Parts: sequence; C-alpha cells; structure tokens
Amino acid sequence: MPADLAVIGLGPYGLPLAQAAVAAGIPTIGYRTGPEAGFLSAAEQRRMLARGFRTTANAAELGRVRTAVICAPTPRGADGGLDLGQVETAARALAARLRPHTTVILESPVPPGTTEGPLLRLLESVSGLRAGHDFHLAYSPSRVDPGNRDHTPANTPKVIGGLTPACTESAAAFYGRITDKVVRARGLREAETVQLLETNFRHVNIALVNEMATLCHDLGIDLWDVLRCAETKPFGFQAFRPGPGVGGHAVPQDLTAHAGRTLRMTELAQEVNGRMPRYVVQRAAALLNEHGKSARGARVLLLGVTYKPDLADRQGSPAQEIAVRLMELGASVSYHDPYVPSWNVLDRPVPRADSLYEAAADADLTILLQQHRTYDLQGLSVKAQLMLDTRGATPTGAAHRL
Repeated sequence: MPADLAVIGLGPYGLPLAQAAVAAGIPTIGYRTGPEAGFLSAAEQRRMLARGFRTTANAAELGRVRTAVICAPTPRGADGGLDLGQVETAARALAARLRPHTTVILESPVPPGTTEGPLLRLLESVSGLRAGHDFHLAYSPSRVDPGNRDHTPANTPKVIGGLTPACTESAAAFYGRITDKVVRARGLREAETVQLLETNFRHVNIALVNEMATLCHDLGIDLWDVLRCAETKPFGFQAFRPGPGVGGHAVPQDLTAHAGRTLRMTELAQEVNGRMPRYVVQRAAALLNEHGKSARGARVLLLGVTYKPDLADRQGSPAQEIAVRLMELGASVSYHDPYVPSWNVLDRPVPRADSLYEAAADADLTILLQQHRTYDLQGLSVKAQLMLDTRGATPTGAAHRL
C-alpha cells in the first residue's frame, strides 16, 4: 500500500506523530534528518511496524504522499537561538520531490515567521511550485508529552494555521483523522507563536517555583506544604513543582537571535532554572557538612538521571551538570537509573549501582533527581544514610527536601 503520510524527522516530535498516524490507520513512512531518538519502547515499535509503518532513506518517496510533516529537532544553537539546520535539511529533501496538491506542515519549534519566510522561500525556489496555489503550507505546534498516559495525540487538541484558508482546511482535514479536536489559528505566525507561548509558560512557571524553593529554604518554610495548600485554589493558580533543573527538547525562546527582541521573563527564567544544578550541589555539600562530612571524598549516589520520570531520554537533564560539579568538589559519584544502563560524564563512565538498596546504604549521600515509578522511596529513605530529595517525592520527614 502506498504511503499517505511522510513524517520527516523521527526524533521526539516525529515518532509520536507517526505512532498516532499509524494507530489511526494512515499509511505512513518515516524519513530521518539526523541521529534522532524518540525513545519508543520495543513493543511500541513492533506495533507500529505491524500496522505498516516503515522508515526509508530514499528521498524520492517523499514525493509520493499527500501530506508531508516536517518534525526535525531544533536544538539550541551557539548563539542561544534555535538551530534550524535540520529543518532546512528536511525541507530541501522534500522540496526537490514536491508535487502539486501536497500538504506540507511544519511541526518543529521555530521562531514566528519561519514558515512563511525561509521555509516557504526554500520550498518554492527548489520545487518551482507556489505555496498556497500549487501546494498547501501550514504550521502546527507539536504538543507531545512523552510518557503522559492521560493526554495522547488522540485527545489533545491540535492547533493549525495555514498560509491561506484553503491551506488551513487541508491541514485540518489531515489532523482530523488523528485527533478529536482541531483549533484553527488566524494564520501561520499565530500558530507558531502558540508554540512559543506554551514553551515559555512552562519555563517561566518552573522558574517561579524554583525561586520559591530557595526562598522557603532560607526562611525555614515548608514549600511542599505551601504548594499542597495553594493548589486547592480552584481558579487563578496552576501548581508547578521545583526540581534540580529543566530538561527536555522544548527550548525556551527569547527571540533575540532571530528577531532582535528580548522576552525579559523568558531570559530571567532561563537564568533561574540554569542555576538550579549549582544550587542542588550547594545543598548537598551543606548537608554533608552538617553531618560532619566533607564533599571531598564523599560517596554520592544519584538516583534517576533522565529528564523525565519513566523515560530513557536524557536530553537536557540536569544530572550531567550536577555530576560534574560534585566531581569538581572531589566527590565519588555513582548512579542508578532503571532506564540508563550506562552513563558517561566528562568522557568517563560513571559507576552504575547494581544493588540499589546496598548502594544507598553505602553512600554518604543519596540525591533523588528523578522519581521513577520503580523506586520505593519510603524504603530507600530508610536505607540511605542521608538523602536529598529534589522532587518532593519522598514521604514527609523521610528525607531532606529541596
């Protein structure tokens, strides 16, 4: 059966889309744009293949589909802005084979103006076709939440903005096959700015609660009790939790590199969240000191080194910086993570604990960085000599909380 959809980019945005598409019965091919990883389980990958999904390295197949969705990663570049290199690579591969009546959709996080600017120009110049006349062009922000079992592509509303009303409707017809609800934005830039707002909303609110964590510690206030009480307010408040830093693939944007505009709140949020790994290490050193031990020579066990619970993805995880800073203080660092069989820091392998409870009992300090469901935190807090919980996941009084 010929493919109906090409997903270009099989990383954290593309694989979930391809998974949702094949589950909806859409014949789908995947085309890689780089060394990507989407962290689907082996069982999920087998189900996709059984439903007809396949990957291809033959770019000619991109010209045989009705819909092509560019989902290439856009990591932070050297200038602090988003690196659109893989988006350009994906667009060039598609443009050279683009046929009339194809619907082209961009899902990668990009600065507002990218779709109707550089992407449109590239597609038109290489293909010789006109966007909005010969082919449809639209943007839809990716709303993937890896590991979330409650909010899936099927029940998460999809925002769409097209170059023309006809482009919007063509994209809406495609996404209507996957999701229960389609939300039409006024245009391309509005849809792109939805992604900007949603990403920055997360980072700004995490920064606020991270600052509250440091303030409450200094004042001797139980932040976790404050959050428990505050989240009972039925309006005007959404609870976020502090942590050792912010990881993941969604990079906050202040637009300085692309539009010469600064979003001051986002800039401050990046500054606050970027300080958290250092703050965790400071708290760890202080705890050791309070118990008559020095960080130098201390055995420190890190629990959970991924950026999100119950996933193998380490993209942007604060664990890396925390481990480096502990090593710089002279600590002997080991780790445990059921999803990470090996881990290198400073180009050296970090010892992995085989027996979790024995390792916690042997360590001078155990630091919980990620609360994987497999962790018995009550049992671990009893076994550990000293425990710092950066997630507020242990029972009250069982460990020192951030």
